[in-house]
Amino acid sequence: MWRIFGLHFFGDKQYFVDEEKRRFQKEKLVDFLQQKGIALYDTATAICRLQENASDKFLHIVEATDIHQLLHQLPLCKAIAATGQLATEQLCQTLQATAIPSVGQHIPVKLADGRELSLYRMPSSSRAYPLPIEKKAIYYSAMFNELFNTPSFG
Repeated sequence: MWRIFGLHFFGDKQYFVDEEKRRFQKEKLVDFLQQKGIALYDTATAICRLQENASDKFLHIVEATDIHQLLHQLPLCKAIAATGQLATEQLCQTLQATAIPSVGQHIPVKLADGRELSLYRMPSSSRAYPLPIEKKAIYYSAMFNELFNTPSFG
């Protein structure tokens, strides 16, 4: 995910990487996310891996995140991006969406309090999803352009 953010906002997939220490720069990421108003969270608080790999196909959700409570704490939130099929299905079920958006698309969802959000379905940022990072970034850039009304760096 951090490489996608780096590509879109800075034109450099290594922007958040500390090359010497071979890790991501947490402080730089936190500052960036706070500045942009981006919050990140999982759709499940407890899962069980049915096979030892990173594929969503082999995940079982034991306990789903209370999305309604989470969104209640984020009154300025205007969109949710689900990264992968399982996360999208879980959110659509929780938010009682009438359809599941196609990859790169979004649908409107209405919360119990009457607030409307856009629910985006994005490709998984995981290395387990076999799509080059540059192609994944194209989907994310379209979403970021809509939400932040700013074009990508490149």
